[in-house]
Amino acid sequence: MTFATNQVGQTNLRVSSVSLGGSSFGNIGYEISDAEAISVMEHAWSRGIRYFDTAPHYGRGRSEARLGAWLAGKPREQIVLSSKVGRVLSPGPQLGEADGFINPLPNAVRYDYTADGILESFDGSCERLGTTEIEILFVHDIGVFTHGVEANAKHFDDLMGSGMRALHNLKQSGRVKAIGLGVNETQVCLDLMATEAPDVILLAGRLTLMDREAEDGLLQACADQGTSLVLGGIFNSGILATGPKPGVWFNYGPASDVILEKASRLQAHAADVGLTLAQAALQFAMRHPSACSVLIGTGKVSSLQRNLDAANLNLSDNALAFVST
Repeated sequence: MTFATNQVGQTNLRVSSVSLGGSSFGNIGYEISDAEAISVMEHAWSRGIRYFDTAPHYGRGRSEARLGAWLAGKPREQIVLSSKVGRVLSPGPQLGEADGFINPLPNAVRYDYTADGILESFDGSCERLGTTEIEILFVHDIGVFTHGVEANAKHFDDLMGSGMRALHNLKQSGRVKAIGLGVNETQVCLDLMATEAPDVILLAGRLTLMDREAEDGLLQACADQGTSLVLGGIFNSGILATGPKPGVWFNYGPASDVILEKASRLQAHAADVGLTLAQAALQFAMRHPSACSVLIGTGKVSSLQRNLDAANLNLSDNALAFVST
């Protein structure tokens, strides 16, 4: 199994069209073993995935540490890594759970979008990953969605005041090949793009079969500036993976009746063209012209293979028309 590679923005970097997200390797929602995490990474590698995403946030460094352990046995020059800055880790107490991650590493965390914070975060990620370079560096979770209005104003000023300069310096040094945002909202992307032209944005959940928020301004801004999108959260926290079942989540919370009804309509339409809802959601993301890669995040080999099978489906004309609208 091989995947096409796509250019990242206007850089010389190329990434596999399907990529592996690392939140599960930080034990998001449930705990997996080191061996289970390595098995998923190895399966992704064997199936042609060459782009792997992680972040300090994922298990307070556990995801990066697990990915770094696996990377030690692989040809580094064949792999594209992305990680994130904005959260700085330092030694802290051992917790049973933090921010939805089970059994995180014993680290404390603080938000810091200044140049000093970005460089400290980057160096920590390099150490955990066992590398001196990280091809793509995203500014993680800047925006009102995460911080609220007042706190975000301070963080955004820090980013624009010195943080972006640090990112550009890392890129100029060659230790980073592409820079951008890793966020769950579109407005902060537009705010940044008023003065900066990011190479790439990892956008979670805002350009999916169900949620088209990015179509309102961001897609045009990306086209104008030559910015690529990495699409994450393509199942909107679960509802597009499982369908409208009782208790299912949409965008980090229980789905409302309105969302459940919308998902039911989408599921019926997908069935009419011979697809499951999950297959349609994945194909929608993969075929979007703005996307250079689509992140699949899982802690199970079986789930990864199911998604890879969906990514390689041959679609009928009717199915192609559905996932391309």
